[in-house]
This record gives sequence, C-alpha cells and structure tokens, in this order.
Amino acid sequence: MIVYEKSKENKEFEGMGTTIDICLIYNNRVYISHIGDSRVYRIRNGTIRQLTQDHSYVQTLVKQGTITKAEAATHPKKNVLMKALGCNAFVEPDMMIRGFQKEDTLLLCSDGLTNMVDQDTILNKVTNNFEIAPKELVDLANQNGGIDNITVMTIKSL
Repeated sequence: MIVYEKSKENKEFEGMGTTIDICLIYNNRVYISHIGDSRVYRIRNGTIRQLTQDHSYVQTLVKQGTITKAEAATHPKKNVLMKALGCNAFVEPDMMIRGFQKEDTLLLCSDGLTNMVDQDTILNKVTNNFEIAPKELVDLANQNGGIDNITVMTIKSL
C-alpha cells in the first residue's frame, strides 16, 4: 500500500510498481507469498524447480496454450505484468506451502537474472559453489547483457 500511495503523491513515481517474494521457513516447510515476475526456485537432489508462477501477460498466454515457454522468452510483451505491488491499493499475493528438506536450497531472484541466465546454468552455479553463487549469477547476467535490476538470494537448509 505504501508503494501505491507514493505513486499517487508524486507524479515522478506515477505508475511505479515492484515485485516481491517472501519466504518463511518453518518445520520443514517454506511458506511463500508472491507478486509479480520475480521467482522462487527450489533446488533438490540436483534438480531445479520453479515454485512460483509469473504474473505476466506472456505467462497467461503460456497457460492458455496460445504460445510456448520458448516463445514467451522472446515475446515483445514479456515484461508486461498482470499483477505488481503498488499498481493498485490492494494486491492479493499468491500463497503457497512447499516442502523444504535437509540439503534443499531456495533461490529467490528478479527477472533480471532469469531473462539473462538459463535454469541449467543457475543450477550449476548454485550446486557447485553455493557461497558465491549469487555474486557469480549477477556477474553472469550482466556479462550476458543485463539491462534490468538483478537480484539473487540463496537459502540452504541445514
């Protein structure tokens, strides 16, 4: 609501919005709240799985079967969000609960990463060098032509 109010107070911020992913880990579960096209991935036993669904126009087209995931990656409207924090006074987040086992890793990231680095490379970096993977992934996204903000965070179950 604060983002929305600021956008109404100042013309410079008109139409601004942001994405958000919040994770709470408790009793071998991760509770996720999600708005936008930032993503939460879980890495388990050498595989990576996207836990959130993008709130984007192209994701809607993919879900309808109108375009493929490959077509979505290069679609001219791939950055058009259907839901973002701040665009309306109230935005209902997607809420989900997933398992979070010993040795699992969560990766939270903005689309600045996923638009520039493929999932296999993300998996490889996080699996092979967890401690420095976020920095390496940001650097790689920038090397690949990153023009958007790039945020990466990893969380490992002990």
